[in-house]
Amino acid sequence: MKFIDEVRITVSSGHGGPGAVTFRREKSVPFGGPDGGDGGTGGSVIFIADEGINTLISFRGKKVFKAEDGEPGAGRQLNGKDGEDQVLRVPVGTIIKNAETGAVIADLSEHDQSVVVAEGGNGGRGNINFKSSTNQAPRIAQPGLPGVEMNIDLELKLLADLALIGLPNAGKSTLISSISAARPKIADYPFTTLEPNLGVVTLGERSFVVADIPGLIEDASEGKGLGIKFLKHIERTKALVHLVDVSWCLDEYEAFEQYVVVRTELEKYSENLNNKREIVCLTKIDAMTEEEIQKYQAFFEEQLDKKVLPISGVSGRNIDNLKALMIKCIDADKEGNKK
Repeated sequence: MKFIDEVRITVSSGHGGPGAVTFRREKSVPFGGPDGGDGGTGGSVIFIADEGINTLISFRGKKVFKAEDGEPGAGRQLNGKDGEDQVLRVPVGTIIKNAETGAVIADLSEHDQSVVVAEGGNGGRGNINFKSSTNQAPRIAQPGLPGVEMNIDLELKLLADLALIGLPNAGKSTLISSISAARPKIADYPFTTLEPNLGVVTLGERSFVVADIPGLIEDASEGKGLGIKFLKHIERTKALVHLVDVSWCLDEYEAFEQYVVVRTELEKYSENLNNKREIVCLTKIDAMTEEEIQKYQAFFEEQLDKKVLPISGVSGRNIDNLKALMIKCIDADKEGNKK
């Protein structure tokens, strides 16, 4: 399924139905009074967050979504039927914006969270409402109020606990396929992953969601390569797992330069991203000797002043240790939010 994370649509709420101008016509009441009912209220446009939906692909074809108009009032004080609401279900993590002003209307971050984006027009009052001591037979009624039409931008930001980041071909897809049931495309060329992949990871009784973010390159924050298209998906994660492919590097300095390139782009895009908790992993170590692995690991730890984990998504080396560190980051984030 193609990943769609931005789309512009037009929504329109229903018009209110007009009130009726009618009079009682009964055999025993030759000069009956007004009995025109009210018009029905127009349907509203409502967005609901649904955790069972992962993309905005349902909005790719149809671009205009309209609620029903309210029905007109009728004689015998019959009110018109209200118009049906137009209910649009979107993925959890969808931001709804006014396309003209850019103002955020709603940020649907929880399952079943809803928002009325365009309210339906009120129905007009029938002539029975205008009867008075000086006007026993009013021949006036209100028209229904018009609905609201507006252009809406929908933007999806993935809701994952952790994000796998790194340069293209750093081993992110291989890792997510080894720690979850996700099966992204894997190949030996850059930009294999062209859309984010989500995987549910379990360790004992704990489970959490990891996002495989397409590879970042130098100047990605300015639109180069896949650009900032996917940087926004990292914003909501609790921590980052930064993968550095050390298999092809001539020395530890060249390997560390890969790390710096990605961190620089995160900092350019958002200071918030740069301040997130981070697990640094050295990947594709299967073809390296233990001496080489330890040399690279020691250099990174000296530069970053923290532990660095060498891993292999193929052999499974240190994968359970990585999962445990992921859970530790998630728990630390929860504790931090409580304070």
